[in-house]
Amino acid sequence: HQRALAHNILFRNIDATSVGISFDETSNLELIEKLFDIFEINESVAQLDESCELGVTQAMRRNDDFLTQSTFSKYRTEHEMLRYLRRLADKDLALDRTMIPLGSCTMKLNATTEMIPITWPEFANIHPFAPATDVAGYTQLVEELSAMLIEITGYDAISLQPNAGSQGELAGLLAIRAYHLSRNEAQRVICLIPSSAHGTNAASAVMAGMAVVVVACDDRGNVDLDDLRTKCELAGNKLAALMITYPSTHGVFEQKVTDICELVHSYGGQVYVDGANLNALVGVAQPGHFGADVSHLNLHKTFCIPHGGGGPGVGPVGVKKHLAEFLPSHPLSVHDEKRVGAVAAAPNGSASILPISWVYIKLMGAQGLRSATMHAILSANYIANRLDTFYPVLYRGEGGFVAHECILDIREITKITGVTNDDIAKRLMDFGFHAPTMSFPVSGTFMVEPTESETLTEIDRFCNAMIAIHAEIQQIVTGVISHDESPLHNAPHTVEDLCAPWIHKYSQQQAAYPISAMLGRGYFAPVSRIDAAFGDRNLVCSCEPLESYAISLQ
Repeated sequence: HQRALAHNILFRNIDATSVGISFDETSNLELIEKLFDIFEINESVAQLDESCELGVTQAMRRNDDFLTQSTFSKYRTEHEMLRYLRRLADKDLALDRTMIPLGSCTMKLNATTEMIPITWPEFANIHPFAPATDVAGYTQLVEELSAMLIEITGYDAISLQPNAGSQGELAGLLAIRAYHLSRNEAQRVICLIPSSAHGTNAASAVMAGMAVVVVACDDRGNVDLDDLRTKCELAGNKLAALMITYPSTHGVFEQKVTDICELVHSYGGQVYVDGANLNALVGVAQPGHFGADVSHLNLHKTFCIPHGGGGPGVGPVGVKKHLAEFLPSHPLSVHDEKRVGAVAAAPNGSASILPISWVYIKLMGAQGLRSATMHAILSANYIANRLDTFYPVLYRGEGGFVAHECILDIREITKITGVTNDDIAKRLMDFGFHAPTMSFPVSGTFMVEPTESETLTEIDRFCNAMIAIHAEIQQIVTGVISHDESPLHNAPHTVEDLCAPWIHKYSQQQAAYPISAMLGRGYFAPVSRIDAAFGDRNLVCSCEPLESYAISLQ
């Protein structure tokens, strides 16, 4: 083992006489030569390579063509490949081009400064099972980020192990379940969840061994306290937890959140506050101080790691002191035996992207984080007030304000004109905007979240687009044009549509440049309207014909 360390190679230490060695696609003959030297094998690696047969026998080797699509062979130079990638990027409508107002998604800036460190080999190339002596810097990063998140949330302990918000939910509920079991209260299995909750809440509760009971919401979108009290009484000593999102998924601050927490605690339950909307709380309020026992955080939302792309994600789970001993553990870490075990393969989960959130918090500072929260709330209320005349805001708090997002009600428009939120979403593409969240948490609505990253200019551009679309809806209301003949029904309009013989009752200019401020815009949707519902319900196979799969029986 010491000889390996001298070559900067780490073996897996199994016992006094055994080590583990793993190889991947980056392993080469140079590595084998080092291993031969470590084990004092006096053979030529090159000669051994020539004399050895491959691990796959000749009979099992593939002999037919693969990657035969032209995409894999037509770009023969770096220049052509670069241009191909650019053409693909030009089809995308991302944050580098426009505001993405997806509600409950917090599509804020992923700053370049935050992203750079994850490319450094010091962060990217360390094995997650490396010994503590080799990861002193990572250990410091994890400790500092954990301490900052504890201060932000008001909790007493935190685990960075969960690989996503959903895993963080599960870890938090497993902690609650383990807590009840430690108190000989195995009967506590009822998890109360408001009807406005994120869909993952119920799934996580079931995976943690709990039974879900739904709590009603009132006309303002708040948890119905009377119904909550009734459900708590019915659950009695079987009550395990309440899961709520704060601010709520309806986009409002529930004024009685502390009363809600106290009520659940009075029946012996724990309160899980979903951290999905933490971007409306940072620097302003702490879940751990208004009554919550546990929360998960979405680093891809509030703390700036990128969305999508297949991951990796991070969903830290924070808890109050009495739940700390039930946080996730790992075989490679020293933890109390009461802990619930691992929820991810690595001790600190997707550790390589933790630098993003560390840099974000360090750059912002306490005052910057508070300012970001206030600007996010201000921007959402600005949108709500500008658009309320055209698209009623479905829920507001007791003071008439929304939180960091708002729900625009399209249902009456649909009832009168036939124009759906899908029509408006497609038309927004013609204005160069990604659609808001559709039909969540209320069917037939939009949920809009601007975040603090968007300027007033960009927010006004979005509002102006929505107002212009409303004017097109009014033309349908007044009979100037029918729904089926309107630009809303035919959106989005591609360059191919605009260059083809024009068959619509509205002009090409209205289709492509519905407001003068859009002249010179650089984005056109790459695909025109498709029948999404038909596509969802009917599989259209693009596979090769059945004959191509036929084999000979001779």
